[in-house]
Amino acid sequence: MSAKFLVIGSNSFSGAQFVGYLLENQYQVMGVSRSGELNPVFLPYKTAKNLTNFHFYQIDINSQLDQLLDLVKDFQPEYVVNFAAQGMVAQSWKTPEHWYQTNVVGQVKLHDALRKLFFIKKYVHVTTPEAYGSTEGWVTENYNFNPSTPYAVSRAACDLHLMSFYKAYNFPVVFTRAANVYGPGQQLYRIIPRAMLYARLGKKMQLDGGGKSIRSFIHMRDVSDATLRIALSGRIGETYHISTKDFLSIRELVEKIAALTNVSFENLAQVAGDRLGKDQAYLLESSKLRDELGWSDQISLDFGLADTLSWIDSNLEGLKQENPEYIHKP
Repeated sequence: MSAKFLVIGSNSFSGAQFVGYLLENQYQVMGVSRSGELNPVFLPYKTAKNLTNFHFYQIDINSQLDQLLDLVKDFQPEYVVNFAAQGMVAQSWKTPEHWYQTNVVGQVKLHDALRKLFFIKKYVHVTTPEAYGSTEGWVTENYNFNPSTPYAVSRAACDLHLMSFYKAYNFPVVFTRAANVYGPGQQLYRIIPRAMLYARLGKKMQLDGGGKSIRSFIHMRDVSDATLRIALSGRIGETYHISTKDFLSIRELVEKIAALTNVSFENLAQVAGDRLGKDQAYLLESSKLRDELGWSDQISLDFGLADTLSWIDSNLEGLKQENPEYIHKP
């Protein structure tokens, strides 16, 4: 009998990719998300050979926690991996209370229930380097938080809450903070698929602040591999950074995509004003994950961009019909 995983936020880009990776590796998976299952083009697990090992339930942790707990008690997963969060940094300024409700209050209620369940061996909380704020140089795993936006504040608060549960109850939490993830199936409002889709449609995208911010980009399959290793073998109470050792500016990234799609940078991007509270850089030192769990990134940025463009091109007619803008749900 293979181990059981509960994936919260299974319809998110990262969650859906991780579900597919678990199914490839013969695990039993229960997925929950507040929205129904999306267009299959965004759900790679739909093509998994052993899809019968996966069961999906539409659950909102803010309003249906009791229903979720009934399902969890029946399924009894050994591992819980939580990708669910109110995302989007810039939009968190408009209605910050929505971010605090989902990312703090709803999560606290969930964790207080999960800590009482005997069958959970590991709870993996997928959090964000945004909690560090703008940084200089390579950053190691720490709790010296300096969040710059309501989104980042909400995620930092939840991390600190979980550490209190670890210290008080020995709650088996382990944290992941990943670099900017990308790959086939990502939402079209994210920088890489948006740039590729706009290049194919002859449209011009806005480049906040001229793309000066420095980031590291990592293919989601490498992140899924790391997340599984952390779930199975990571030390509770610890944080693991998931990142490549390479970095570039957002402008350089868009220039790469322009060259890959045979359009000029000027025809693809238009410089716009910077968004409020945008962090200039965060570069995650990932030696801990590499040394302790034997992980290494396998997919180069050039290969990963080509892989993502192939997904765009293979599904272009359908993607043209999708809304490329972020739509906020409270």
